[in-house]
Amino acid sequence: MIALAGVALGRVYADPLLARLILGAAIGSVLVSVATRRLPSWLVAPVSVAGLAGWTLLSLRLAARHAALPGSLAEVTADAARNAIPRLLTAMIPVEPAPDTVLLPVVAAWLTGLAAAEVALRTGRVLLGYLPPVLLYAGAIYVVGPNADPAITPTVAFAAVAAAGLALPSHRDGAATADPAAGLAPAVRAAVRLRLLAASAAGVAVVVALAALLAPLMAAQVDDRPVDPRRYVEPPQLESLDENPLIRISGWALNPDQKLLEVRTEVGAATQARIRLAVLSDYDGVTWRVGATYRNAGRILPAAEPAPGVTTDTVRQQITVADLTGRLLPAVPTPREVTGARVAYDPATGTLIRPEGLTPGLRYTVTSARERLDGNLLATANVPAGEPVARVLRVPDGTPEQLRRLATQLAEENGAPYARAVAIQDFLAEHYRVTADAPSGHAYPNLSFFLFGPRNGGGQRGTSEQFAAAFAVLGRLAGLPTRVVVGFAPKGDGPVRAADAFAWPEVLFDGVGWVPFDPMPRPDQEPRPVEEDFRPTPDNPPPSQVPEPTVEPAPTAPADAASRPSADRRGLSTPVLVGGGTGTLLLLAGLALLALAALRRNLTRARLERGDPGWRIAGAWRELTDALRLAGRPVGDDLAAAEVAEQARRTLADALVARPGEPDAGAVDGAPGELAGLLNQVAFAPHTTTPGQADRAAELATRYATALRATRPWWRRLLWSVHPGPLRWRR
Repeated sequence: MIALAGVALGRVYADPLLARLILGAAIGSVLVSVATRRLPSWLVAPVSVAGLAGWTLLSLRLAARHAALPGSLAEVTADAARNAIPRLLTAMIPVEPAPDTVLLPVVAAWLTGLAAAEVALRTGRVLLGYLPPVLLYAGAIYVVGPNADPAITPTVAFAAVAAAGLALPSHRDGAATADPAAGLAPAVRAAVRLRLLAASAAGVAVVVALAALLAPLMAAQVDDRPVDPRRYVEPPQLESLDENPLIRISGWALNPDQKLLEVRTEVGAATQARIRLAVLSDYDGVTWRVGATYRNAGRILPAAEPAPGVTTDTVRQQITVADLTGRLLPAVPTPREVTGARVAYDPATGTLIRPEGLTPGLRYTVTSARERLDGNLLATANVPAGEPVARVLRVPDGTPEQLRRLATQLAEENGAPYARAVAIQDFLAEHYRVTADAPSGHAYPNLSFFLFGPRNGGGQRGTSEQFAAAFAVLGRLAGLPTRVVVGFAPKGDGPVRAADAFAWPEVLFDGVGWVPFDPMPRPDQEPRPVEEDFRPTPDNPPPSQVPEPTVEPAPTAPADAASRPSADRRGLSTPVLVGGGTGTLLLLAGLALLALAALRRNLTRARLERGDPGWRIAGAWRELTDALRLAGRPVGDDLAAAEVAEQARRTLADALVARPGEPDAGAVDGAPGELAGLLNQVAFAPHTTTPGQADRAAELATRYATALRATRPWWRRLLWSVHPGPLRWRR
């Protein structure tokens, strides 16, 4: 029965070692009681405790060797004795057999065997002796909770073994098995037997009644979820410095030569492996936080299946801690095995901590499954939504209006999720500067100053802290699930210094997983002023106001005014007033049309002539889609570039059929397709476009818009250049 309790508890362990150790404790404790049954009862406990000490030390040694834990047996035993209960209830499922996770079950199994055997052997009360194993089995079921399948087979076997024990005859002494009514007078013997029969019948009736009453209640509990005792125990916690390691970036930037780690790669490529320290998923408008739930883990960490479009390769590194402090344990994502240090693990983020904290000289080995993404899947990948990702989509209240407008502008110009993420990345990389002495901070006011502050007043510059935090906030405002990661990018094996520390953002895509982005500026690129590409305007601009004419007080009439003709006193005639008002309205309308034409011309020039080649090609594409919308044939947001190009070609062809007198536009028939090809090049290979290709895109868009405009009626052609739509449509 004790061994079956070990089987029930072993369902949440990653290895059968625990069940074997409990089996040994069960056999040892019962054998000690059987061997010493002739001794006085007060001698049995010391002998059994001595056997318990020996078996416990052997079990701890085997568990320490199995978990590859460093340290002497005395150190391992002391640590397990201090932390056995909390680590057992906070360990990650499946639990790896380690000294601190096997100590309590082994000791409990031995003491159960001692108590049960003593009661059964010395008092002959087998049923009472079943109480300790039943309590042990119930405790094992409770500790497992909802973390394993129902223990149907062990429970049935437990009941069967208990029934068999009760059915076996007892040979403790002959008197116990004799007829209790033997030797009595016939009348007394009949009365005794009647009483025994009545007592037996009453007992059976009580058992049947209890079964009838309790069976429905027990059956109703079959489908209920058991209580998990782990919810009552607080898992390992981070220090305040580790809860937001993003603030450490600025300090490391000011001390670039500080040695934090020493890395030696045993398997894999060292120069391509980013070392991750922490993942920050929660943002409250003031600070990014880790917000992870760490569970004590063994040497082998739980493995998750990679996304369908992701392949993995193995990286094994030996890392030695130097000046890095805190509890966060650096590792290449995603760790699968850790030796040399006791760790706690958060499966949601794939990050590690050492509950005891980092110390100089700590050396451990991490084997990780590094993911390799298929870039061809990103352009068409969608992003998840709903409650499962609400945490990484949440935008706290108080978002500055400029941040919202910038995110809206970048999102409206790029429909696909990956295109939106690339647009945010390129915007940050092209307009901002990296400086090591930028102050730390990533609250809303800090990000607003970083994004829109005056360049000559300290704005528009920062460390990777501001770049990553700004990307993550803008991404969430644009509907992308984002998070911030803090880690290191070593140049290869050897020391990892503070200069190698940086932060980067990641975006979650369906079927791909978390994809890192790099919003940092290129070393050889001079940042452009933000004002060139982002000019925030109020949501409800005030209507243009015409200065009201100043009414001067009428001069005092001369004394002889009464002698003048009455026509002079009437002022301007009605026809003059009507003509003047009409002329004023026409003048204002003409000025408005001229202003619209100028704004449209400036918009077209900004799209086709300003910015890098990729930006200009995207602007040419917007000129083509605006032309289709002006022609009454808007394109849907769900169409690919090739589908939009085909719709544009058919629109022009249909217009030529409807107006056969117009000149042949065959020369621009292939313009939409060629322009779509250039747009796809910007999306999939953004840094390969050339100024010549941008000029070609501008020429194609202009030729197509001109040809499509020529097919419109004369009054539509007049309104084409002054239509206010392109100024307010999504840009």
